[in-house]
This record gives sequence, C-alpha cells and structure tokens, in this order.
Amino acid sequence: MTLNDAERAALHIPLANDARVLYCLGLRPDANEKTGASAPLDYRALLTLLNADNKDAPYQRGRQINSLLKQLDSAGLVTLVSGTDFEHSLNGQQVMLPLCKLAQSAFETLHSTHTGMTRHWQPDNALYKELTALMGVIDSDFDDQDVGEFVAYWLGRPDAVFSLFQWTQKFAYSMRKKRLAAGYVPTRRVGNQTTKVAAGVEADDNARKLVEKYAAKKPES
Repeated sequence: MTLNDAERAALHIPLANDARVLYCLGLRPDANEKTGASAPLDYRALLTLLNADNKDAPYQRGRQINSLLKQLDSAGLVTLVSGTDFEHSLNGQQVMLPLCKLAQSAFETLHSTHTGMTRHWQPDNALYKELTALMGVIDSDFDDQDVGEFVAYWLGRPDAVFSLFQWTQKFAYSMRKKRLAAGYVPTRRVGNQTTKVAAGVEADDNARKLVEKYAAKKPES
C-alpha cells in the first residue's frame, strides 16, 4: 500500500492522530483502489488497533470509531455510502475512500512548485472537478465570491506554503464543507447533501392527478 500525494496532503490537515491511524492502518490497506471502497468495517478489530498496548483501552464503543470517521469525512478522506450515517452503527458496512483512486499522473506538474497564497490565485479547474467528483460533491460550481473568501482566509496566514495541487485540494474541501452545511440555501436534499435548485416549476403527484382528473371531464352541453 502506498499513499498518494492527495492522501498525504489530506492527512496533514488538523486531525486527531488516532484518525490518521484509523485511515492508514485500519481502512487503507484493504481498500479497493479501483472503486475506493473499504473492506466491511469490523469494530472489534478497529478497537483493538486503536487501543494498541494502552492498558486503559480508551476506545470501547463503535460510536468512538464513528467520531474518528467523521473527522476523516471532514478532511475528504472518507465518505459514507447511501443509506448510512454517523449516528448509527457502521459495523459490517463499507465506507468510501475517494482519494485513494485519484489518478496522479495527470497532475504531477502541480506538485512541482510550492507558493504562498496570492491575491489573484485560482484553483486548477481539471483537478478541482476530479477531486469534488471523488468526494461526492453534487453541486461543485463555484463563483468569484467563493474563491475570494478562500483567498482572503489564506492571505491572513502568510506562513502557509503549498503546491497548486494542495491549494486546489484545500479549496475543494472548503466547497464540500459549504455544500454539506445545514444553512446552504436554496436547497434540494440529495442523500446527506444539499444542492442548489434550478429555477422552474415542478408539479407534485397530487397536483398532477388533479389536473388529469379535471382534464378528463367533458363539459356539459
């Protein structure tokens, strides 16, 4: 098993070390690199891994593992499959590791130069689309305001120096966080995400039935 650059960059953002252990030793070794699917989660084995030789055994319950998985989800390293959530047991379920299947060869040049944030920075569009697709972001469109907010945040952190790949990756994470935010409006619910609703009118089933009912009646002579 070899972590790619995208995974290594994601593991360097603020995360609990136990979350990193869970990803690197508990999830990644048995993940399918073509589909990104993990092996079915085995809470007992994962608890043993996380506790290691700690006599106090701080990890006792599946919900503690879910808490670490949620951290990995916020970093874009893990996503849930449809029909699952962090509030219920994931024992025996699979999670997705989207970054493990990212094709690196097409973006090698983006790793060559490391720079601080600049006022006129823009993400690499091809990489951004690839990353957001792998992360399961439904509405990946962004505008100048989204980029401006990201640039303004990082201009205040002049010590941060990353490659264009890593900057674009961070921007993709920030957009994913926005799309998962509860206050994102206007919204349409798709799974556990929200996405913008295109302008238009949709008739629900009841309205459609009423239209069909009255359209079928012939006027009395």
